Amino acid sequence: MTSRRTFLSSATAASVSLSALPLLAADGKKYRTALIGSGWWGMNILREAIASGRITVVALCDVDANVLENGVADIESETGTAPKGYKDYRQLLTEAKPEIVIIGTPDHWHALQSIAACEAGAHVYVEKPTGHTIAESRAMVDAAKKAGVTVQVGLHRRIGPHHVAAMDFLKSGKVGKVGMVRLFAHSRGGPEQPKPNAKVPDTLDWEMWCGPAPLRPFNSKMHPGGWRGFLDYANGTMGDWGVHWLDQVLWWSGQKGPKRVFCTGGRDVVGPAILNDKEQTTDAPDHQVATFEFEGFTAVWEHRKFAGNGAEKHQVGAYFYGDKGTLHIGWKDGWTFYPADGKGEVIHGDNQLQEPEGDGHNIAALWADFIDAIDQKRAPVADIESAHRSSCLPLLGMISWRIGRSLQWDAEKEEIIGDPEATKLLRREYRAPWKYPA
Repeated sequence: MTSRRTFLSSATAASVSLSALPLLAADGKKYRTALIGSGWWGMNILREAIASGRITVVALCDVDANVLENGVADIESETGTAPKGYKDYRQLLTEAKPEIVIIGTPDHWHALQSIAACEAGAHVYVEKPTGHTIAESRAMVDAAKKAGVTVQVGLHRRIGPHHVAAMDFLKSGKVGKVGMVRLFAHSRGGPEQPKPNAKVPDTLDWEMWCGPAPLRPFNSKMHPGGWRGFLDYANGTMGDWGVHWLDQVLWWSGQKGPKRVFCTGGRDVVGPAILNDKEQTTDAPDHQVATFEFEGFTAVWEHRKFAGNGAEKHQVGAYFYGDKGTLHIGWKDGWTFYPADGKGEVIHGDNQLQEPEGDGHNIAALWADFIDAIDQKRAPVADIESAHRSSCLPLLGMISWRIGRSLQWDAEKEEIIGDPEATKLLRREYRAPWKYPA
């Protein structure tokens, strides 16, 4: 068997990465920009926005005074001007009047903050998944359309050079007819010990952090950073990692969604979820398998947070199984095509990732596309409609997991067919005084 690896020299890799960026005029308008959610990832996005040379940072918002103070100080150090700090995003929108709003808050806040920003006339860059529930996500799409603003969602694999190259290879027909797709993200772990609840830090507005979601006892497992494992505020690994890889399926197929979904999983290794006045654990599954039946092929998502994946060649990504071979699209391991007969060329393309703080992403390219989309009044590569469709997939998987049976899904009407109990989970009750978006 012969093998060919398409290694790129540093100069070539740089030119390919830059070619993915829209050409930005040196004298282009600078947009007044605000960040809501000023933690680690929100600040990473903002720094890429500053580096583009197309924004002026006018405001930061966070309910944690320490996080906010550090963010303001960092931006002042890096730009020479201190943005104004806010605890309440509504006050920021009214007073600072940003033209662009970056939303880097936990998932349960995405909908209300995005909709408010759209209604204020701002363009929005919001992290994935779009909403915590499907009805929230659809309301975000409707708000953007009504306001006529541009919304980019943080599905950066839509523009990452090695993802684009792999998708071009897949769409060329060289993989053949694809009948099955397997998507996965595995990591190591073991039993989880509950952590004692604690007094809310004096610098944190915990009531506002929880917002429309249930008000749990404060626990440092949730803030800062651990909220993705709590289903009141996120949708576990499938909502966090799964949306990136399930998005690849819709990008490739052009379909709006699956016909049927079934998901199973549990907490068999980490142990039962605990929540009481004294202590708590996460409550997201430590493993899940979700099957999505599409027209002409089947897609399977799987993750586990134990055992690692040393026994298999790849730990993260997507396998597209065609009658001519298998294409793996990965993260830090690029993409590789394995011919079905075992005799042809193994074709490989290395990753071309940025490294913000050692974590490989393509935020600069996604941000450049966002600004160009605003300038040119066109849809960005990860527009709110397509990102909503992709976000529906893990959210449907979570509904199936919760009720313990398969769902029939009408992707055109965005309705669960013949299951009133499951239909109720397309939305959820908000905690007063917050109102669920219409």
